[in-house]
Amino acid sequence: MIEIREVKTKKDIREFLNFPLRLYKDNPYFVPPLYGDELQMFKKDYHYYTTCETVFFLATRDGKTVGRIQGILQKASNEKRSEKRVRFTRFDSIDDQEVANALFSALEKWTLEKGMDTVVGPLGFSDLEREGLLIDGFDQLSTFEEQYNYPYYPTLISNLGYEKEVDWTESKIYAPPEGDDSLDKMADYVMKRYKLHVGEAPSINKWLKKYQDQFFDILDRSYSNIYGTVPFTEGMKKGLISNFKLIIDLKHVAVVVDENDKVVCFGLCFPSIAKPVQKCKGHLTPLGIIRLLWAIKHPRVIDLALVGVDPQMANMGISAVIAAGLKRILRDPKIEYAETNLNLEDNYQIQNLWKRFGEVKHKRRRSYVKKLV
Repeated sequence: MIEIREVKTKKDIREFLNFPLRLYKDNPYFVPPLYGDELQMFKKDYHYYTTCETVFFLATRDGKTVGRIQGILQKASNEKRSEKRVRFTRFDSIDDQEVANALFSALEKWTLEKGMDTVVGPLGFSDLEREGLLIDGFDQLSTFEEQYNYPYYPTLISNLGYEKEVDWTESKIYAPPEGDDSLDKMADYVMKRYKLHVGEAPSINKWLKKYQDQFFDILDRSYSNIYGTVPFTEGMKKGLISNFKLIIDLKHVAVVVDENDKVVCFGLCFPSIAKPVQKCKGHLTPLGIIRLLWAIKHPRVIDLALVGVDPQMANMGISAVIAAGLKRILRDPKIEYAETNLNLEDNYQIQNLWKRFGEVKHKRRRSYVKKLV
């Protein structure tokens, strides 16, 4: 018999966080989140709780944990879209339909008790968290930014009446063939026509201080209609900046400004830290920190993080400037390729951009939805 209990105690919290580490032990594709970051969710002053309510459930059988799930009532998202939704996330289970049924039944009951009518996910507090259920690419290493799951997960969820709402694709991006300078020519043309130049700063701290306000303004405006996004709060901004400082390198960021030093677009890439985090199982031990710092200083793979374009210039070829910058990164002989992370399948502007590179689509993710009433 499956028993469901809400996570309340410190012991429950540890079990909620440790269960996936056991479930995916020795799995070569799973990359855990940082354990310390996950712990933040259980603090009352966690910055997302200004706009969210949440619940955590554990499933046990004969005293042994066999599954977990989290529900998030994202009030800012619901208000923005006039919806009554609860998001599910951090769903993990053994390959057993009875376990999935019990976990989602508890979450759906909580959803109705909150006066909501729909469950959707996997989606986190915002699109800055891991989102989407892997439905293709189970033999590919996950990036640190996204979640891996076993091939049986889609079946467990579909059997509960959940249907596709959106899909994302992920690609490996390689440098264009030698001699192809079309991106550079287009980028140079756009820069000259609109009197643009690359914004500079002597250090990442000064770069952030100089451009972060404009960065978040463009991020809010350019992402406002993208699936799953929510407006930035001050707490979200501080958290993102804090994380940036740990892994970002000036070689892998770009901001383009006009003649008045106003930001018109930006692109952020991170060194892949998937393998060192995988080796330390999400715990930043002294050896884990050494491995992490080595990966940051000597990247072989680059993860594409965020790209933003001022909506007023979205149809003026600005994306070519960012693409040309990515091309220069990929020309570094030490860099093997870049991972796009999630791109909505119907975001044709970004999907078409990757065709200018050597592209291998290697993963697909899905967000599911179920109407309860």
